[in-house]
Amino acid sequence: MNMSASNKQEKGMHNSAALPQHIAVVMDGNGRWARKRGLPRIAGHKKGVDMVRTMIASCSEKKIPYLTLFAFSSENWRRPEKEVKLLMELFVQAIDSEIKKLHKNNIRFQVIGDKIRFGDKLINQIEQAEALTKNNDGMLLNIAANYGGRWDLVQAAKSLAEDVVSNKVSAEKINEDLFSSYLCLSDCPEPDLFIRTGGEHRISNFLLWQLAYTEFYFTDTLWPGFSTEEFEVALLSFAQRQRRFGKTEEQVEAARHA
Repeated sequence: MNMSASNKQEKGMHNSAALPQHIAVVMDGNGRWARKRGLPRIAGHKKGVDMVRTMIASCSEKKIPYLTLFAFSSENWRRPEKEVKLLMELFVQAIDSEIKKLHKNNIRFQVIGDKIRFGDKLINQIEQAEALTKNNDGMLLNIAANYGGRWDLVQAAKSLAEDVVSNKVSAEKINEDLFSSYLCLSDCPEPDLFIRTGGEHRISNFLLWQLAYTEFYFTDTLWPGFSTEEFEVALLSFAQRQRRFGKTEEQVEAARHA
């Protein structure tokens, strides 16, 4: 299901007073949560997985169709080798333990990002999990792993250039809608709501193209402590905003009452 940019914006506009259709989350603060408790950083990441389960359940219960979680950025390889190794092991364990539950709950699972750098075991697990859930028509859960917004733009540009060279696409036909179809998440509407925990007020190379018209919610709460109650606060904050997409307030109100 590829959507044009205009259709994506209209979809968000029609739901401006309701629940977001697509939520994107930067789950920041696992390591600091552990450090405050005198625990190793990996303990924070394990606690963070518990919060992921809660977030998925909350979105599924509210029938939010799309959820995208930033699990591991392309820059996270710069972390200490031991921590990266433990994070990869935790990723493997999480897929093993959770995929059958996701499938049972009619949730489709996919990983976005450059998977080439992952080991064969993890790549095979991802492929099997995606294959198992590919026909589910409930919520689509996107896990961004070894993902970067700049990488996404570059891989899209490369793919589009290859199609132009092979005469599959005419250069004159290139526009925003066509370009966006080469990006990750081309099968989703653009995020309506971006949530970042942990106190930082930046997007950290996440979905650079897709967040152009997204509403942002920042909180100092560390990810393992991000409760369902605060999630409700984030949803309330979203519901109170008017999304104009370049139009005037009067135009939006007129369209809402049409």
